[in-house]
Amino acid sequence: MTRDLTGGFQTQRQAADQLPYPTLKVRRDRLARLARMTKHHQLDIIRAVQTDFGQRSDVEIRMAEISAVLHAIRYARRHLWRWMRPGMASMPWRLLPARARIAPQPLGVIGVMSPWNYPWSLALMPIVDAFAAGNVAMLKPSEHTASTSALLKRLVPQYFTPEELCVVEGGVEMARRFSELPFDHLVFTGSSAVGRQVAQAAARNLTPTTLELGGKSPAIVAGDVDLDQAAGAIIFGKGMNAGQTCIAPDYVLVESRHLSALVTALSNAIVQQRPNDHAITHAINATHQDRLDHMLHEARDHGCRIIDHGAHAPALIIDPHQELQVMREEIFGRCLPVIGVSDMAAAIRYVNAGPHPLALYAFTHDKGLQQQLLRTTHSGALVFNATLLHHAVPSLPFGGVGESGMGAYHGRHGFERFSHLRGVFYQAKRTPSHMLYPPYRRWLMKLIGLG
Repeated sequence: MTRDLTGGFQTQRQAADQLPYPTLKVRRDRLARLARMTKHHQLDIIRAVQTDFGQRSDVEIRMAEISAVLHAIRYARRHLWRWMRPGMASMPWRLLPARARIAPQPLGVIGVMSPWNYPWSLALMPIVDAFAAGNVAMLKPSEHTASTSALLKRLVPQYFTPEELCVVEGGVEMARRFSELPFDHLVFTGSSAVGRQVAQAAARNLTPTTLELGGKSPAIVAGDVDLDQAAGAIIFGKGMNAGQTCIAPDYVLVESRHLSALVTALSNAIVQQRPNDHAITHAINATHQDRLDHMLHEARDHGCRIIDHGAHAPALIIDPHQELQVMREEIFGRCLPVIGVSDMAAAIRYVNAGPHPLALYAFTHDKGLQQQLLRTTHSGALVFNATLLHHAVPSLPFGGVGESGMGAYHGRHGFERFSHLRGVFYQAKRTPSHMLYPPYRRWLMKLIGLG
């Protein structure tokens, strides 16, 4: 197995060396094949994901797994010719008439370690950007979604040569060996604990990494918004994939005087959006379900008020104690703490007291409060009056900061993430730059501001 992994990497390394700068036509063709693979096998993808989850909404699969990939490919193919063009760089007057450019250059071989929660889209979205930037890629999908991983393993060779894209299956040991390969860039999406291990393994080869982690993404609800609208957006974000989304709202902060009204609005939104508990997405496996059940039981045992509309719908936990598991860990599931604070300044202090989240959701139309949040908080993304939707904007960078990750991709930001932005200097035929050579002339040094 190790020999196959190393051999596959060497095959891709040779391919990247033989074609160090794929043309626009080659890149667009690779992206087109990636789109065909996704589009022509939609039913296979839906069946595989549903098999892995036991129950998952086919609408959510089409929206978050299939459509997300197709839209990313369409956007990249449309804008790729602009991204590939060398950009102008300004020249100091002392060096004129020389010129300078910034030329994007493919890195080479990109490694992608994808998670189980969106096993198709989060496996292929980094590859969209890697292909756009002119690279080849190796993919290690999650072993927790075995059916989707097996589908990728079966379909990829039908559309790509091993030199372009290959899929490596396996468990923890394979993931460890994969992260130790000397990639030109390594992308990992998953938990912070595993992300640290991946970063340490990659550091031995000085491999640059993009870590898409997660954390506790808060939703702050101010008193100036329609609470029903805010509740609907929060439950949409929490209900998608049963809360198993890295940018799902992890907890809600609201002024205490509006706490009761918001809880009622959230409860109503759950009933409206998730009327049939048996038809919505389940936890990925029994172990994860037990973890979420333990969070609820612990909160109930400590006297917290729980509003639970079913085994798989979002469950509200009102004003939980800070020492509870649901407040100490990223939930990654259906539990949703709702916490009262004295005012918005207290809400901001609460958020800033913890690690930087992957997303910060703020429900307010107050321009002053929006500017305050923009200037005084840190998060991978700051989203006003919505949840999750920023992920569907291909022109926005997607990534974390601090505990929630490092690096960002999507669209042009992904193209540049998987490129070396190479500085290129063109000296003119006739240039006075020789006057800068020693012996140094005092009058010249004064003229150029060095005297």
